[in-house]
Amino acid sequence: MRIPLDRDSAERPPLARQIQEHLERLIRQGLLGPGIKLPATRELARELGVNRTTVSQAYEELVASGWARAHVGQGTFVAERPVERGAVGPVRAPRLDWSGTVSKAAQIASADARRRQAFQIARPGPGVISFAGGMPDSALFPTEAFGQVIGRVIRDEGRELLQYYPASGYPPLREYLAQYLLRFGMEVRPEEILIVNGSQQAFDLVTRTLVDPGDTVAIEDPSYPRAVQVFRAAGAQLLPLPLTSSGDGWGGLSVPALERVLSRQVPKLLYCQPGAHNPTGATMEEPARQRLVELAARHRMPILEDGFDAGPFYLARPPAPLKAMDPAGVVIYVGTFSKILFPGLRLGWVVAAPELIERLETAKELADIHTSPLLQAAVHRFCERHLLERHQARVLREYTERRARLLGALDRLMPPGVTWSIPRGGFCLVVTVPGDASVLLARALARGVAFVPGNAFFVDGGGERMLRLSFSSVTPAEIEEGVRRLAEAVRDLERQPGPAVAPREAAVPLV
Repeated sequence: MRIPLDRDSAERPPLARQIQEHLERLIRQGLLGPGIKLPATRELARELGVNRTTVSQAYEELVASGWARAHVGQGTFVAERPVERGAVGPVRAPRLDWSGTVSKAAQIASADARRRQAFQIARPGPGVISFAGGMPDSALFPTEAFGQVIGRVIRDEGRELLQYYPASGYPPLREYLAQYLLRFGMEVRPEEILIVNGSQQAFDLVTRTLVDPGDTVAIEDPSYPRAVQVFRAAGAQLLPLPLTSSGDGWGGLSVPALERVLSRQVPKLLYCQPGAHNPTGATMEEPARQRLVELAARHRMPILEDGFDAGPFYLARPPAPLKAMDPAGVVIYVGTFSKILFPGLRLGWVVAAPELIERLETAKELADIHTSPLLQAAVHRFCERHLLERHQARVLREYTERRARLLGALDRLMPPGVTWSIPRGGFCLVVTVPGDASVLLARALARGVAFVPGNAFFVDGGGERMLRLSFSSVTPAEIEEGVRRLAEAVRDLERQPGPAVAPREAAVPLV
């Protein structure tokens, strides 16, 4: 325990008194709670460089004053109900008001987080069926197999992997990814891959490397909220671009809308999700993808491609990623193991031109030095033994069933006037209702079902009549009942469209 002692001042109190007053203050402020055992007198005397008798005198005064209790053979403990005393100790400087010292970027991030918080859903309680969490079902995680792999990796490579490591990543994993991405048409070398702590860090590193405050970032509208937060925190001006409509309600980014923008200005960066779009589940068609890459190459506009191509895809084989159509090297592809293995791994990758990877690697070294080499090696070993392929096949069957259950239940149970997108990939879809989805949320929660209102995914407002349903973490048995409750809430909203207040509890992450 560190106790500052004044040993030089002519007017200083005795050392025993200084120790006593310091401990009194800690007890008064609740930093030493009732029942806490104080350090042994011999131990504290050695640490402070004083005589043991000095500490004993301080403890005796604490006991006499009612701040502590001494138990023979056990030690000295903070009293269960310390006495209140008039003395308040030394005058302390007022606490620093941190709100006036944080950077402009932090202020923007906080404001955006507060705005997004209004759209987050209370953590589901007992009996609540939640379509709010766009994450894989943890009940499907291959935890036993992965635990065995980690044990083997520690045994075989632990000494090296538990040391500091190059920021670029575990070489065998980068080599594996180069081969893995070939199946999606991406011909990349290991030196064009950077291992990062999930796609969120990838967004941050790319933004800090390419975007200055005031730069324009074009983005799909609706889009992934956490990417929006990163761009806003960097001081970027966001330029929303609409999605196209298709036979199932939504298509990918509107290339004609982008062409109109490029006739006037060239954004510093374009962010898009051409495959398994969050929140709509839409997938951009191959001709539109080809046209998008050609436009970006002609105007020298980098594209940040949020790749979900390795995730579940429910219809025909998905079109090739933008990066596979990119001879000019304008596409930055971001992939992650969060949706195909475990979100808690926080393990992803960036594929880009070597000269940009070098800059991103420098930014990563400044941010966190490196991603856990132990986890990288474990994932590599897991993949090398074809365990990832088996897991993907298993979860694809499961999520395919849940998607079919959800679409079937919506078709049977929803009242006329309600429409929804047909997801070709991913974990979610968008429902459009006759009224305000934020008002509907209160009615739905009262019936024990949760979702995310659609305006959480729009850059500058919009989507008031939309809501996102995620089916990945809802069991097939719950899906039918959840849609039935939601349909009842929709009918109630049609009868009484007035406002209602939703209960607020701990919020779940908006993913």
